[in-house]
Amino acid sequence: MKCPSCDYRETKVVDSRVSGEGNSIRRRRECLKCEHRFTTYEYVEKVPLMIIKKDGRRQAFDRTKIISGLVKACEKRPISIAKIEEVASEVERTLQKKYDREVNSEDIGEIIMEKLSSLDEVAYVRFASVYRQFRDVNHFMKELKVILERDKEPTRRK
Repeated sequence: MKCPSCDYRETKVVDSRVSGEGNSIRRRRECLKCEHRFTTYEYVEKVPLMIIKKDGRRQAFDRTKIISGLVKACEKRPISIAKIEEVASEVERTLQKKYDREVNSEDIGEIIMEKLSSLDEVAYVRFASVYRQFRDVNHFMKELKVILERDKEPTRRK
């Protein structure tokens, strides 16, 4: 680490501690030449996850878009904002674990639908109707039949 005072390239760490929410390390350093003390911070480098849209465009992942979609799907349902944020966090963690740098928007939609199907069936159908762009009542009925069949399974818990 180069000294900001004299540009000498050798310093020693005097003190280290975790700062913030554990996302960084604060280090007090001292120049071995001029003895100037200064502070540095060490962070994990985060490469933004890029979303590949259906038309091939790419854009940075935006958690607020997931929350917005969930809020619309869960409107007038007994689901708290805290639960919606929890689902958004689960989706984000899944994406970070499963994908390195890029993910198709279709994969995100599938993950969200999986989370919604166990949370609230009405919200799931609302989200699916927009996400899957049901063209007519037959597409909609097919999705409802899948839900009804799943509910008939003896191991299904509510």
